Amino acid sequence: MKKLQAILYAGFILCILFIAACSEKETPDAHQIVDQAIAAHGGQHLDKAVVTFKFRDRQYRALRDNGAFVYSRTFTEDSTGQRIHDVMSNSGFKRTADDAEIELPEERQKAYTSSVNGVIYFALLPYFLNDAAVQKEYLGEATVNGEPYHKVKVTFAQEGGGEDYEDVYVYWFHQQKNTMDYLAYSFKEEDGTEGSRFREAVNPRKVGGVLFQDYMNYTSEEKFALENYDKAFEAGNLKKVSEINLEEIQVSGL
Repeated sequence: MKKLQAILYAGFILCILFIAACSEKETPDAHQIVDQAIAAHGGQHLDKAVVTFKFRDRQYRALRDNGAFVYSRTFTEDSTGQRIHDVMSNSGFKRTADDAEIELPEERQKAYTSSVNGVIYFALLPYFLNDAAVQKEYLGEATVNGEPYHKVKVTFAQEGGGEDYEDVYVYWFHQQKNTMDYLAYSFKEEDGTEGSRFREAVNPRKVGGVLFQDYMNYTSEEKFALENYDKAFEAGNLKKVSEINLEEIQVSGL
C-alpha cells in the first residue's frame, strides 16, 4: 500500500512539474521579432529599389540591388554656393562640387561617408537590422503609453560593423502591430564625447509599400541604461532636442 502511495505521489509531482513547464512563457526570439518588423515596414520592397527623400534641405537617394548599393546626397553649400554631390557605394566615396571631383583626406571621406550612411540608415529602419554584423538580444517586455512592446538590444561585430561598430541600440517593437515605434542609441563623437538619444516615431505613412516615419528626438541630462529610456519618457523626464522629418519621399522598383 505504501509503495502504491509513493508511486501515486511521485506521479502527482511529475504532473505538477509538467503543467508548470508547459505554462512557462517561452522567451520571444529577437531575430523573429526583427523579421516580423521588417515585414510590417515593407522591407521586401527595399531589396531592389530606389528611394529618394529630402531631409533638412538636402536631397538623398538610396539605390539598393540585393546587397549592391549607391547612396547619395545633393545640396548647395552656403559658404561657396557650390552644388555638392556626395556618393557612397560598395566601391567607396566620392564628392564633387559643381561636377568637379574633389580630392579629400581620408578623415573627411570617413566623416562624409558616415553622415550620408547615417541619414539613410535611420530613414530605412528597421530594414538593416538583419545585416551580417548585427547582434541581437531580447531584453523583455515593456508597456509604453499603454501599448505592449518587445525590447531588443542591438550591437555590432567589429568586422563589418563600420566605423561606429561600438554604438549600441535598443528598439521597441509593438507586440501586435510589429512596428518599430521607439528606439534609443548611444554614440561617441570624434572628440571622444559620449551621448545617447531616444526617438519616438510619429507621422507613419506608406510610400511604395514601405512604411516611413518621422521622429521626435529626445535626450536626458541623467545617465542611465538605454533600455530604461522608455521609463524616463513615460515619466516626462526627457528633453526634445530636434525633429527628424522626411519630405518628398518616393520609392520605385528596379
